[in-house]
Amino acid sequence: MYITYYLLGIILLPGIIFAAYAQTRVSSKFNKYKQIDYSQTKPVHEKARFYLDAMGMVDVNVTKTSGFLTDHYNPKTKTVALSDEVYNSTSIASLGIACHEIGHVLQHKQGYGLLKLRTFLIPIINIGSFLMWPLVIIGLLLEFTQYFYTGKVLIIIGIVIFGLSVVFSAITLPIEKDASKRAYKMLVETGELTEEEGKGVKEVLDAAALTYVASLLVSILSFIRFVLAIFLSSRRD
Repeated sequence: MYITYYLLGIILLPGIIFAAYAQTRVSSKFNKYKQIDYSQTKPVHEKARFYLDAMGMVDVNVTKTSGFLTDHYNPKTKTVALSDEVYNSTSIASLGIACHEIGHVLQHKQGYGLLKLRTFLIPIINIGSFLMWPLVIIGLLLEFTQYFYTGKVLIIIGIVIFGLSVVFSAITLPIEKDASKRAYKMLVETGELTEEEGKGVKEVLDAAALTYVASLLVSILSFIRFVLAIFLSSRRD
């Protein structure tokens, strides 16, 4: 099973290539627009604080986190964490990224349905990731015993668990695109940025969305690889 699984790793190649392209495009767009400051020269963390307060989310904190483009929103601690490149910046790119995270804050505040579903799936997927391989291996072994049908059931459960990770990636993509849409609307339609500045923000956010498309593609290809490995290793009568 394991040998077959690793040999089938070639299936992932298109996803890996696209993921590398997406990451390169994000870095390219970010590096381009981090050189261009927006017209209002307050640093990004102050602008983020302003937007949060204006929308009545005074209980959400804005902090700095280490790393390159590691920006995120933690709903448990109600914290928007901005990376080193973003926190004190006054660039268009950094403002767009910060507002994307505020888009996630708005999603939580408004009870965005897909976000609730993804949150519900997280503990299931975390537990399932530990059970998936043991279930499949035991299932394959049982196929060669009198417990053939029990083995089949265990294998199917393992496949379903893996499939949930594909569902998770499929849900994540529209969640991220929605957060970017909220960010763009907040910045452009409220007159915070000029049309040209808004174009730069959109390019950065669209490039970032490609990384989630790549993640979904890799997830689908990984699932195909997993199912093929099981099929080729399984007893077929």
